[in-house]
Amino acid sequence: MDLHQLATMALYLFVAVVGWFVRVLWEADHEMRRDLMKLQSSLPETYVRRDDLREWKESVMAILQRIESKLDSKADK
Repeated sequence: MDLHQLATMALYLFVAVVGWFVRVLWEADHEMRRDLMKLQSSLPETYVRRDDLREWKESVMAILQRIESKLDSKADK
């Protein structure tokens, strides 16, 4: 076995290891993307968005203000 064949075999081995590493990273990336898509679809079921909460809070506060004003007018009579 001469130096040229040894260098070629070393290069093939290096390329194989790098290819395996890239494949592992590729699969991990796809798995992470699948998990992220699952998380994105499940988040609205668990948490409420801030703007939705703000709208809900404003409507509840408006109803409470109406109740308070009616109670104040009843207490004054």
